[in-house]
Amino acid sequence: AAPEIEVAMQLGNYARKEAEGVNAFCMRAYADAFETLPYTLAENAGLNPISIVTELRNAHAKGSKQFGVNVRKGCVTDMQEENVVQPLLVTLSAIKLATETVVMILKIDDIVLSR
Repeated sequence: AAPEIEVAMQLGNYARKEAEGVNAFCMRAYADAFETLPYTLAENAGLNPISIVTELRNAHAKGSKQFGVNVRKGCVTDMQEENVVQPLLVTLSAIKLATETVVMILKIDDIVLSR
């Protein structure tokens, strides 16, 4: 969940500072969606998802970008030190597929104008 929370934070910051109008709203919603991954992971592991995601956000805000949810220890730890790796291709494919799906739904519903 370390990459997802980092993407959520960076995208959320960009949306608040740089984007305007509908684009900013869509970017913030997209960033919020990334936070559901660590939340769901913590919840499925029987942990308190709100405190875990809050702790994870705080760790990333302090610059600990490798921190993620450690379901075995029930806390947030440095995933690199724990030798937990996540294949980049898997993450990129999941993000791309999810993004394409949402864009298609938004186009069908005429919520966002297609470009």
